[in-house]
Amino acid sequence: MARPKRMALGGYVYHVLNRANGRLRIFRKAGDFLGFEKILAAGVERFAMRVCGYCVMGNHWHLLLWPREDGDLSAFMRWVTQTHTQRYHGSHGTVGIGHLYQGRYKSFPVQDEAYYLTVLRYVEANPLRADLVEKADAWPWSSYAVRRGRDSLVELADGPVSLPPNWAALVQRSIAETDVSKIQNSMKRGAPLGSTSWVLETAGRMALESTLRPKGRPRKSTGPL
Repeated sequence: MARPKRMALGGYVYHVLNRANGRLRIFRKAGDFLGFEKILAAGVERFAMRVCGYCVMGNHWHLLLWPREDGDLSAFMRWVTQTHTQRYHGSHGTVGIGHLYQGRYKSFPVQDEAYYLTVLRYVEANPLRADLVEKADAWPWSSYAVRRGRDSLVELADGPVSLPPNWAALVQRSIAETDVSKIQNSMKRGAPLGSTSWVLETAGRMALESTLRPKGRPRKSTGPL
């Protein structure tokens, strides 16, 4: 079955994710992380993309993006992933070895208000959930570390919702398992994340209805009960 065509409309916030092919570790030394941040920063300037949050891990990354116009997300992500792939292979001497990423990036739209803040917490707390650090700001390759004073080429944009004064405590605190499950389901399926009415409306606007349907074949009717 062919994949549904993306319809990335402007004005929506998107959580975007991609993993290295075979989940291999492609970010090993500081130069690898800095190189990716340099590409992100160049992409922001080239496409006027708003980066509300990000986290770069050893074999994957998360971005929280807020494109202005229809099609901006696809253009930005195409340029970022292609540029990163080319520069990575060039600097590591792996040209012709194979694909850097496991496939096209995954993304899903996120409603503002509490949903946006929960997804941003999920992104910035990624190193905590992976047990790589005890404090979120100890992982330098994230927007949270930037908010805490780390210099970065990536200029963070204000999101559609202002961060609360206790943001540091919220990021450090564990996210409810029900919220984590909902986010991970949206990551796998590309389904919008938000209130029921917003999800249905957004899925209709972006032709994402299939992401809301149960997986597998529908059960055969056994007659009236």
